[in-house]
Amino acid sequence: MEKNIVLIGFMGTGKSSVGMKLAQKLKRQFVDMDKEIERITGLSVSNIFKLHGEIRFRSEEKLLSGKLACQSGLVIATGGGVVLEQENIDVLRRNGILICLQAGAQEIFERVSRRRGTRPLLKKDLRLEDIEDMLKARESFYAQARYQVNTSHKSPEQVSNEIIGLLKNSER
Repeated sequence: MEKNIVLIGFMGTGKSSVGMKLAQKLKRQFVDMDKEIERITGLSVSNIFKLHGEIRFRSEEKLLSGKLACQSGLVIATGGGVVLEQENIDVLRRNGILICLQAGAQEIFERVSRRRGTRPLLKKDLRLEDIEDMLKARESFYAQARYQVNTSHKSPEQVSNEIIGLLKNSER
């Protein structure tokens, strides 16, 4: 049974784009948790937040984490806040290798500013300090990953190759 590869990290660190590339290279099924929640509920993530609130979205995340943890051989891109619930980390780690994608606050700010309308937790007047504060608050959660990979100034291709290298070295 092949363990899942679970990408965690703050929004804008490249979980979805790296996850897709990684799954392609490893010939595994790719699951983007946010997209899967959208498929299951029939609502966009931002509409779930608008209509039902963050609590509903987090409960969908928790349910999906449990379902995905029962499968194997997946590459999973989590939502940035999935780690806010320790139970999600524990469940995903049971049959998964957690890899935290990281980037500098300035780079994250630039990346997410381009897609602000699709990010429900970002205020319209988002400041760099807001991202720094959120990163600091989530630091202990992200630190629970087996590997930390910095994505700053790297393409999804480069990051996926780096992850494959880490996984191969750990098998030795």
